[in-house]
Amino acid sequence: MTSLYMLATFLLGCILGSFLNAVLFRFNTGKSALKGRSRCMRCGHTLHAVDLVPVVSYLLLRGRCRYCGSRVSWQYPLVELVGGLLSVSLFVLFYSQPAWYLFWLVVWLVVLFIVVYDIRHMIIPWSASLPLVGLAIGFVVVQSISTLPTINWMVLAAGPLLAFPLFFISLISRGRWMGWADSLFELSLGWLLGLTQGFTALMLSIWLGAAVGIAVLLLTKRVTMKSEIPFAPFLALGAAISFFLHVDFFSTLPLLFL
Repeated sequence: MTSLYMLATFLLGCILGSFLNAVLFRFNTGKSALKGRSRCMRCGHTLHAVDLVPVVSYLLLRGRCRYCGSRVSWQYPLVELVGGLLSVSLFVLFYSQPAWYLFWLVVWLVVLFIVVYDIRHMIIPWSASLPLVGLAIGFVVVQSISTLPTINWMVLAAGPLLAFPLFFISLISRGRWMGWADSLFELSLGWLLGLTQGFTALMLSIWLGAAVGIAVLLLTKRVTMKSEIPFAPFLALGAAISFFLHVDFFSTLPLLFL
């Protein structure tokens, strides 16, 4: 029975990933993701159900449009597959807590949207960052209520403390070294992960970003020190490692305040 549930949650995640793709490609184009049939972006032919099965259609059609033969973006199956994997992973973590499963599924799908959009356009849209902030605030409120009458100041301070370094970099560089929305993204991740786990995620993202940046500089001549590299994917990857693998380098930090 558990295997069937996991398969169902994987398919749900793939379907939501497919919808996320529609939102990503239509975002800021004046087209609604909820209206209108899907069409090939090259020939404009209306796509049918057989063309839209998450992951499977891409593999069967060998990554090409069935009508004009043009290549289909790798983004489609990748986002669908990541959506499925996120859904299964969250089911494993929260199989006895369906409300939390749904909450975190929404959170990570928004994070996935931000990551893919930042890779494609080198910017994090405020209209995606603000809903994530809203979800994070709601999470903090629930966490705070659970600790009443004592107020957990570390939970409240986690977001601003972890976002401040990124905000400071944006401030002194006037947004040239670090986008303003990156600090807003980190504000949400800090509240969602907490101080110590969020600090771990931030450190991981910095290390991963530095490693990838250096590797790209060494392996290609097309990238220079002035080239832009989106940081949201590294923030999200660090958060995912910390959240799903329960990595926390600073779990004993609260003891310093006792």
